[in-house]
This record gives sequence, structure tokens and C-alpha cells, in this order.
Amino acid sequence: MATSRRLPIVQQRSFFPESYTDKKIIDQKYPEYPALSDAEDPGMNGGFVNPPRVKRQFRDPHGEWWDKQERRNFGEPVHEDHDVLGMFSPYEYTWVNSRTAFAQLGVFIATFVGVCWVVGRLYPDKPSFPREFEGGLERELGGSGATRARAPGDPEPFQPEETED
Repeated sequence: MATSRRLPIVQQRSFFPESYTDKKIIDQKYPEYPALSDAEDPGMNGGFVNPPRVKRQFRDPHGEWWDKQERRNFGEPVHEDHDVLGMFSPYEYTWVNSRTAFAQLGVFIATFVGVCWVVGRLYPDKPSFPREFEGGLERELGGSGATRARAPGDPEPFQPEETED
């Protein structure tokens, strides 16, 4: 019986070069960012130049942009709220101001209520309970084999049948 042995292609250890593991080399490559005072860095964003807060939808669509879809030039810094100000954020509605919109909404509600009131005045109410007829209008509705209307002594409509025990 042969014993199993590992194949030579399986690596037993990992070896990283000094540039990945040595603390001194890492500190040289990636120095610690200097702590800035509130006067030096009022936005507390590491000295990042924050452009004006202008939604991309309001920029000139026919301008000479490097990125035509996002209306942005190459290397242009983005605002810290770029996700809210970009072209793929919800579109800002600017066609009607608030006062006009509320007036239009009020006119719509008044018109709807007015039409409902007029319809309620013009159409008569339907009786809420069916009427009873003598003999159930048997002769008028086609004789003894026809479905008859409600007659006195018929059970109440839409009520479960009462069983006598």
C-alpha cells in the first residue's frame, strides 16, 4: 500500500516582499496625513476643494464637456454631495412654482367634489331593501315556473337559513 504524498505544486507558505510588510517602507510610501486646524480646513475634508453646489441638470447641455452625459470636464473636482447633484439623481421639477401647484391642486379637488355633488343631486337614491309584492308578481313575471320576486313570508334576503333543532 502506497502512502499519499503532497504534490509539489501545492505551496506551503506565502512570502511577501519587504515592500509589503516593512513598517518603515510603508510609512515612506503612504505618509500620515497632517492634522489640520479648523482655520486651515474649515470643511474638515482634508483640504479638498469643494466646488459650488450646482446640480448637473442645470449646466449647459450643449457645452463642450469631456463627459457629455454627466456634463463634467476631465479632472474637475466633484462636490462632496455628488450623489445628490449628479445627472443620475432625481430630476428637479422647476416648471411650476409651489403657489401655482397648490392652486391647481385646489381647483382639481373643488371640481371633483362639485361633480360628485351634482351627480348626487341628479341621480335618485336606490332603495336599500327590496320591496315585497303580493304573490311575488308571479303572473306578471311569467307564471309559476319563472323566478319570482319577493313575496310576504319569504325568508330575509342575504341571511343564513335558521335551522330548527
